[in-house]
Amino acid sequence: MPDAPARPPSDSKPLSAPQRALRKLGLVRAIDLALHLPLRYEDETALIQLADARCGETVQIEGAVTHQEVALRPRRQLLVTVSDGSGACVLRFFSFYPAQQKQMAVGQRVRARGELRPGPGCLTMMHPTVRAAGGALPRALTPVYPASAGLPQPYLRKAVWSGLERADLSETVPPEILSQLSHQPLWNLHDALSFLHQPPPDASLAELESHSHPAWQRLKADELLAQQLSQLQARRARRQLRAPPLQPRAHGLPEQLLAALPFQLTAAQRRVSEEIARDLAREQPMHRLLQGDVGSGKTVVAALAACLAIDGGWQCALMAPTEILARQHFARLAEWLAPLLAARNQSVAWLTGSQQKKERGQMLQAIQSGQAALVVGTHAVIQEQVRFERLGLAVIDEQHRFGVQQRLDLRNKLSQSQQEPHLLMMSATPIPRTLAMSYYADLDVSTLDELPPGRTPVITKLAAAHRRADVSARIRAQIAQGRQVYWVCPLIEESEALDLRNATETHAELQQALPGHQVGLLHSRMAVADKKAVMEQFVSGALPVLVSTTVIEVGVDVANASLMVIEHAERFGLSQLHQLRGRVGRGSAAAACVLLYAAPESGRLGETARARLKAMIETGDGFEIARRDLELRGPGEFLGARQSGAALLRFADLAQDAPLLQWARRAAPQMLDTHPGQAARHIDRWLGGKEQYLKA
Repeated sequence: MPDAPARPPSDSKPLSAPQRALRKLGLVRAIDLALHLPLRYEDETALIQLADARCGETVQIEGAVTHQEVALRPRRQLLVTVSDGSGACVLRFFSFYPAQQKQMAVGQRVRARGELRPGPGCLTMMHPTVRAAGGALPRALTPVYPASAGLPQPYLRKAVWSGLERADLSETVPPEILSQLSHQPLWNLHDALSFLHQPPPDASLAELESHSHPAWQRLKADELLAQQLSQLQARRARRQLRAPPLQPRAHGLPEQLLAALPFQLTAAQRRVSEEIARDLAREQPMHRLLQGDVGSGKTVVAALAACLAIDGGWQCALMAPTEILARQHFARLAEWLAPLLAARNQSVAWLTGSQQKKERGQMLQAIQSGQAALVVGTHAVIQEQVRFERLGLAVIDEQHRFGVQQRLDLRNKLSQSQQEPHLLMMSATPIPRTLAMSYYADLDVSTLDELPPGRTPVITKLAAAHRRADVSARIRAQIAQGRQVYWVCPLIEESEALDLRNATETHAELQQALPGHQVGLLHSRMAVADKKAVMEQFVSGALPVLVSTTVIEVGVDVANASLMVIEHAERFGLSQLHQLRGRVGRGSAAAACVLLYAAPESGRLGETARARLKAMIETGDGFEIARRDLELRGPGEFLGARQSGAALLRFADLAQDAPLLQWARRAAPQMLDTHPGQAARHIDRWLGGKEQYLKA
């Protein structure tokens, strides 16, 4: 039976506000509604006498309204006194409407549910749920669903229950595969969903809220299986695609580059380069993620891969998310490769949206003719007018900063030849193992787990905002030693919404505190030429201090910078703090990172902010940082833009549900091989067509 839509397509009437809100939440099909599970539950199955109730409890009472008034002090509010014969309670509303006043007129009997609090003379409830008294009590807990503006809970409940009745909930997972998950009989999908939408009064709220109930376990297992099936399907589909095989040549460009480099590769760089070379030699397109901590040397690995492509007569494109990062890559790669390419009458091209028309035209011509063997740039690389003669390898740095469609656009640059380029994605945010097993299961992952020699460990210290003068003194000491300093701020200009120190104010403050020393300012709203000039001054050593927003988060490499100050560090994400810290310690001098934090009026930082700062103090290991960041933020926020358009896990928790993930990884190939039809139905049920985005 095909899954019925939430609203018949033949109905040509305009959508109501609640219907539009349902669509906005992605609740289109009946199965979408059935899988829209409650956030929490309210127990409206019983009434309690006020004489038996205690403060702090959330209870439901029924009684007669004995008094109603609109008080004006200390602020306008509606006060309604309800008596149930055993005691009285005042219902207090700061926001109310005439219809509510009529509903709770003196003499009316009402049913109210809320948290009891002490009040003057009797108990009170703040903004309780109120309805007319009478009628049978519910026989199940009342679900409270994730909603949005214009979508009342009663409407959403009816829509969800209608979807639950109409959805095809027949089993898609074969019994022999389900039996591998548990020795106990598992709940079927229909019973699990029915239970979670309408649990009986005696259901364990603790098990429901912790998602540990067997009904939740069944749903999480199904969700993880759908993800693994779609990832495996994408990996197998790529085996049918074709890419140019890039075989290494004797005494080719890679060997020439290694001979010209002023340093030796680490063992990890050699191992990963060999993994990539094996992939590039195949006719199937490479789809590999190169991950490594800050400063682990990903760029030279990408350069060696580019050399293999160029040696084979193909072009390579490298795309970075910001112009500053792209320019850093261009400078480094041009330094290494331009002399080698010149002997072949080839070049390294630079492409960005801010280029002058004449220069851009020259670059486009060089790319189309094939004279530009390596193209480095920003999003400009994927614009329609950019035509490669023979694109054999696409490299995407900081891949999580790009949307899925942008990566697809770059891969499609070779589509006219019935081939697609090999794809190497790079990330300086290491991917925790559970993420690699789930969201990145369709990729081959290479890991640089070794830092090049000479990297100086960075000492990290916390400092309260009132110690800014001490930090300024530390900056003066660094400048006196000929060192350079970063000062990073979260905002560019003053914001009414957030009371944060901003870059322009800090810049002016430091200019006063450091007389005789030039202080630079860098932020994303500056003109491209101005940003370039400031960065060139800092890289050359002419600027001792650079005040910046997070545009310097990745890619900036100044060996002489020995101190990083991060203002309002409590506002930054953990991975972002680690990336910023990685801008120092790149030379031989001792390096430090000072995390300036400002406690709120309460005097205590929030739990998450404290956990972030504690992690920064305790470890400099990017993989451990990533693991803790995943715990704090969850996979959706951690992954950023990689999964744009694709469904994130809504129910499974990668930290808690590792056994379910292991089962799903084992079950996916078995199910695709032996029950392909059921596998397709299972993927469609959970992803609804979004699995196409996993191909990126």
